[in-house]
Amino acid sequence: MKIKSKILIIAGSDSSGGAGIQADIKTASCLGIYAMTAITAVTVQNTRGVKSVVPIPAEEIYNQIAHTVNDIYPDAIKIGMLHSTQVINKVYNSLNRFKIKKIILDPVMIAKGGSKLITNQAILLMKKKLLKRVSLITPNIPEAEILTGIKINSKESMIFAAKELIKLGVPNVLIKGGHLRSKVVHDIFVNKKEVKIFSNKRFKTKNTHGTGCTLSTAITSFFSCGKSLKKSCELGIKYVSSAIITNPQFGKGHGPINHLNSIKLKQIFR
Repeated sequence: MKIKSKILIIAGSDSSGGAGIQADIKTASCLGIYAMTAITAVTVQNTRGVKSVVPIPAEEIYNQIAHTVNDIYPDAIKIGMLHSTQVINKVYNSLNRFKIKKIILDPVMIAKGGSKLITNQAILLMKKKLLKRVSLITPNIPEAEILTGIKINSKESMIFAAKELIKLGVPNVLIKGGHLRSKVVHDIFVNKKEVKIFSNKRFKTKNTHGTGCTLSTAITSFFSCGKSLKKSCELGIKYVSSAIITNPQFGKGHGPINHLNSIKLKQIFR
């Protein structure tokens, strides 16, 4: 497999390997993308929940970004867990310094088990500064509700919330509909010109740990190769759906998905 492009991932680590930086690197690699990282926090967790979160100092996060970008310039950036105002400010400053245009923000706020991963002050700063600097934001329904203050219980309210996010300055929004109880999952892409609904059958499984991280990195990967944002969302959703269907059933809680679903080995190693 030839490397198609390079992306920088700014996110937290997941010791269980299903989400965070670990899921991001697996996703990018399986899609033929070279992944670089700036780790924002180290979490102690498994499929049953988060035990602790150890934040990386904001200055060191900035240094990771700067030192990496000065050597290998990325074609796109994916941003995940940003736990404090200090981190958001440093990341925002780095984006302005290095002028990278293609940026996907996955506003990680709550872990699968319910643990909160970001402060209220950081959420406010994200809305005020960071949303205006990214190409696309990919919140799930609880995250979209936190960002907009809108109760989401239908496709119509998802679209309404997405349009409210656009008013905050972000040009494109993909709200993920997995939290709504329905036989079909609707992920909705919205900008000022169009609304596109991606509909897929819901699969009955508890093994969906890391789907948000994986989707945003898959979108970043396709976007970095020159595909449009809407097409990148479509392809990213297909990749995640396949990863959910083929999940390995690891762990006793919310298990990981199968990031390797896109790989077909042609070479036999002995």
